[in-house]
Amino acid sequence: MADSDKKEKKPNFFHGVKREFKKITWPTRNDVIKQTLLVTFITVVCSALIAGIDYLAKMGVDKLINL
Repeated sequence: MADSDKKEKKPNFFHGVKREFKKITWPTRNDVIKQTLLVTFITVVCSALIAGIDYLAKMGVDKLINL
């Protein structure tokens, strides 16, 4: 009988998840759009920088090979 008492007092996992889920503050649509645009912009800039460095490194290696 002691085992059944412990099981009844034990909180249900999904009730805890539901309770915690209600505490979440979701970002507004505007915030999501701004953050998405910022991430996209930073990705494009970083990609351009990496492509530029790669191109310069390739030119440098080609010059060293042709010496």
